[in-house]
Amino acid sequence: MVSVLKYPVSLILLLVAFSTQAAAPSGPERFYCCEGGRICGDSMPEQCRGKAYRILDSGGNLLKEVGPPLTAEQKAQAAAEVLRKKELEDQAKEQRRKDQALLDTYATPQDIDMAQQKAEADVNLAIQSAQNKIEDARKRRKKFEDEAEFYKKKALPPELAKGMRDIDHEIKTQQELLDVKKGDAATIKAKYDADRKRYSQLTGRTVAPATPEKIGATPATGQPR
Repeated sequence: MVSVLKYPVSLILLLVAFSTQAAAPSGPERFYCCEGGRICGDSMPEQCRGKAYRILDSGGNLLKEVGPPLTAEQKAQAAAEVLRKKELEDQAKEQRRKDQALLDTYATPQDIDMAQQKAEADVNLAIQSAQNKIEDARKRRKKFEDEAEFYKKKALPPELAKGMRDIDHEIKTQQELLDVKKGDAATIKAKYDADRKRYSQLTGRTVAPATPEKIGATPATGQPR
């Protein structure tokens, strides 16, 4: 059964101290107090539930102080803060993993240049191939255009009209492929530029920016040497 005492905590502790001296120590070893010490008990008083309270030993020494329960807004803020810290920890962990992978991949700055050269080789060939096909298609279309001059006031023969449509479709397809490959080339350059920067930060070694002459690749325009 919980004993609830509605007296100043100093008086309660004085009585406890007196009883401890007068008899064998069989009283409560700690008190739960709230309302500035106006309500105390040898167990948590019902009046203290949902409020801030302190736990004191029989000598009046503070063992623990507990604040009031969090409001709904405070709980939401606390949960958001926990989530934010977790996300930061996950990001830091992922960054450490990436950094270690970077160091495991490149032993020297020159390794980055070699890796970029290999990555750009295929995309540069694809760019050159698309450019050649577009140039060839435009030459063939010019022949169709010259032939179409004879039919200015007439309907074009079906074969001629179809040939021009087919060439236009071919040019459009190759141009779309060319745009994609140029985008790939830009992505590759950005990736290895970022690798150089991070490698320098991690190792303290200066890494010179890549140049076409240095890596044996072509500029971002995709024109192979």
